[in-house]
Amino acid sequence: MLSAPPVSSPVQQVLDHPVLQSSRFFDRLQRIDWPELSLEWGVRIAAALLILGIGVWLAKLLAKVLARGLTRLGVDSILTVFLGNLTRAVCIVVVVVAAMDEVGLPTTSLLAVIGAAGLGIGLALKDSLSNIAAGVMLIALRPFRAGDEVEVAGLPGIVEQVRIFQTVLRTNDNRRIVLPNGLIVAAPITNYTVLGQRRVELTIAIAYGDDIRVARTELLAAARANPRVLPDPAPDAVVTALADTSMQVSLRAWVASGDYAAAKCELLEEARLALDACGVNAPHPHHVVHLHAPTPPVPSA
Repeated sequence: MLSAPPVSSPVQQVLDHPVLQSSRFFDRLQRIDWPELSLEWGVRIAAALLILGIGVWLAKLLAKVLARGLTRLGVDSILTVFLGNLTRAVCIVVVVVAAMDEVGLPTTSLLAVIGAAGLGIGLALKDSLSNIAAGVMLIALRPFRAGDEVEVAGLPGIVEQVRIFQTVLRTNDNRRIVLPNGLIVAAPITNYTVLGQRRVELTIAIAYGDDIRVARTELLAAARANPRVLPDPAPDAVVTALADTSMQVSLRAWVASGDYAAAKCELLEEARLALDACGVNAPHPHHVVHLHAPTPPVPSA
């Protein structure tokens, strides 16, 4: 009875492979100058690491120098930060490619793979990429700067920062609003700071029995006495409507953009006090109710 052949181990199967059994394979291994090969690859790897380390350091240094130069030239802080980050990112990519080329890796094929992967990622992240493009448009067109008071997509606030994907606003009650850049570009933008001046407009009701000329004189005197009100353009007070129970007088005064909220509150108080001092009353809505006595029934005959 024949016995089954012994089963060789996986290691023995590898050693028995025709390639390893071939004398040419071992001859080639013996012909390799291992010390020289180790030295060559060691130098390449060390040079690549040196290029990578120095390149990253130079990228950060270049970004800082660029930011300082733009700041001295008076460039907006949002644009300064954006260009600094972009410069550092581009330099790091160049340094990584140079280090790979020094080691001997095929960078051309790698760049092709990265390009194809970037195309796929771009299609998958088209909304995020649209936010990046919108951020570049905001930096280039500069509809607002850091510190400007704006209203974007119906949300008021003070611009703090324009990031790659988002813009950060801070409200007057210290709330933070983060808006996608794509939404900002697609929506109307109202900038309350860029022109430097704003007009405060107050509508005040005057009773029909009071003298409208006295009321206008007192309102203008109160506006001129306020230190926040600008002398040019001069404030004015005009009648804008004749309502059912009152005359509507509009007080208009120009102030600096940063003084708008405080000036509006002060003018409201000063206008009411001035009208009370001269006897001009604020009318209140009232209703006249007529009561009719019921007609007594006619007695039947």
